[in-house]
Amino acid sequence: MSKNAKIAAGGVAVGLILLIWLPWWVAFLIVVGVPAAAYLTLDPSQRRRLRRVMRKEIGR
Repeated sequence: MSKNAKIAAGGVAVGLILLIWLPWWVAFLIVVGVPAAAYLTLDPSQRRRLRRVMRKEIGR
């Protein structure tokens, strides 16, 4: 299993656990808010590099 697949599987597991313990809207805010906060902490050059990598993976 690749590293990205392990991260995705862990994210799904954490999301399911949060849905069981917390109201659905709180779990949704956490699942969406953590990656958004992580993105906002990047430098502008890191954001450009991340966007460039994402475009290459999409095939643009």
